[in-house]
Amino acid sequence: MNPPSSLPFWCVVPAAGVGSRMRADRPKQYLTLSGRTILEHTLARLLAQPGLQRVVVSLSPDDPYWPHVAQAADERVWTAPGGKERADSVLSALDRLVAAGVDEHAWVLVHDAARPNLAPEDLARLLATLADDPVGGLLAGPSRDTLKLIGPDGRVVQTLDRAAIWQAYTPQMFRLGLLRTALSDALAAGAQMTDEASAMERLGYSPRLVEGRTDNIKVTRPEDLEWLQRAWGDPL
Repeated sequence: MNPPSSLPFWCVVPAAGVGSRMRADRPKQYLTLSGRTILEHTLARLLAQPGLQRVVVSLSPDDPYWPHVAQAADERVWTAPGGKERADSVLSALDRLVAAGVDEHAWVLVHDAARPNLAPEDLARLLATLADDPVGGLLAGPSRDTLKLIGPDGRVVQTLDRAAIWQAYTPQMFRLGLLRTALSDALAAGAQMTDEASAMERLGYSPRLVEGRTDNIKVTRPEDLEWLQRAWGDPL
């Protein structure tokens, strides 16, 4: 299902992280997959979606790799200064949109730079499902595994009901003004926000979950990239 053609939306891609767990010589978004960087694949998936207005990529001030990214010359791609934490980078990109005159009620999708396997049908479903939603939401998937809550000593405290547990993915889709307020408030309070939905939840909102494919993985560790290389038919 494609989103309504009358539904414009904007994207934010925080890409200022260093990805230390990858143990690589460069940030993980600039590692190569099928002949292109992970970030190039990620941006290509977003730019192919009808209705997209602009993508704002938040970058480290001393990023030497971005000028070599294919989409750096695309007029639909803007940049913003990245921050120390994810929330800082996202807020900086949102400020860029506000400065450009984007309406506060516009839909903004935030997508991980290192999540290059986003299925076009998932992106279309997210947009169509949330088009008239009062809050917004995110792609997610129900847990397939038994989940354990552990204590400080590393021992199991409780087995959680996996039927009530979903894993959060991106994109996460919210109104520009409301998301900007949620992130600003969280940062001012010193709250730890691992994603945009958690910032919205902190203000009392309940984002909607839209089921997406489980192979929409985020490259965090070397084995994640190896999995994608196998799935895409790359030589290891």
